[in-house]
Amino acid sequence: MAKIYLFNKPFGVLCQFSGKGNTLSDYITIKDIYPAGRLDKDSEGLVILTNDGKLQHKISNPKFDKEKTYIVQVDGNITNTAINSLTLGIVLKDGKTKPAKVKTISQPDWLWSRTPPIRTRKNIPTSWIELTITEGKNRQIRRMTAHVGFPTLRLIRSQIGGWQLGNTKLGAYERL
Repeated sequence: MAKIYLFNKPFGVLCQFSGKGNTLSDYITIKDIYPAGRLDKDSEGLVILTNDGKLQHKISNPKFDKEKTYIVQVDGNITNTAINSLTLGIVLKDGKTKPAKVKTISQPDWLWSRTPPIRTRKNIPTSWIELTITEGKNRQIRRMTAHVGFPTLRLIRSQIGGWQLGNTKLGAYERL
């Protein structure tokens, strides 16, 4: 029987069960489950864990166009021009990204504080966007926002397909 867990990955945690540093094994003691896709060490939020290899493949392989939604804090007041560029797709060193769904948002009221906190600068504001992609190139969102002149300061995955982070507390997991 397939097991599916939603995990709210904290900043600084490696999306693997072994290795040096802070890993999933510091939070999850269930045996024989594996992450379906990855979030880099500097990103936070939803990770799906399962024992079902076919499901893992459907979630992580870009050919299935599984939507992944992120809440992104960027450096500066993001412009409509930048949003339009992200929406059309960005040419990166490893090719053009597929078009993204992007909209500006307010900082979510459900968002936890990050440890360590992001840097703040008195004279440079930040802004928030919700960005949905169907790919998963290495550090794709960070590279996309930097390319349009608004580097990512904080990146939180909130949804993968129909699975949502919901009320899962930071560092906690729940079985579906």
